[in-house]
Amino acid sequence: MILLIASRATRKQIEDMQQALGAYIKLAVDIRLGILAGGGPLHADCESVLLENGSKQEDVWGADWIPATQQVTFESLINLRPRQKNFALEIKDPAIRKQVEQIARELLGGI
Repeated sequence: MILLIASRATRKQIEDMQQALGAYIKLAVDIRLGILAGGGPLHADCESVLLENGSKQEDVWGADWIPATQQVTFESLINLRPRQKNFALEIKDPAIRKQVEQIARELLGGI
């Protein structure tokens, strides 16, 4: 189940997003709006939810959230963006990584 999260997630929302993969949640994070979509089997599915709700593609980055360890990882096919000078699956720009992690922690952390 893919959920759009704009304010602190509930335990139930985390559990719902975990249904697809169990140990972790695929995310798409809008670094301009400070929101994310999570759940589902693909980062691209989460990205689509954000785009349908007004996000701009250049602001949306893929990551994973591991609830058990409260860890964010930064690898996703949607991060491959030559136009934005990101030539890898991993987010290379430290400022973007920091924004993605901060948003994920604010919305999903501590649950």
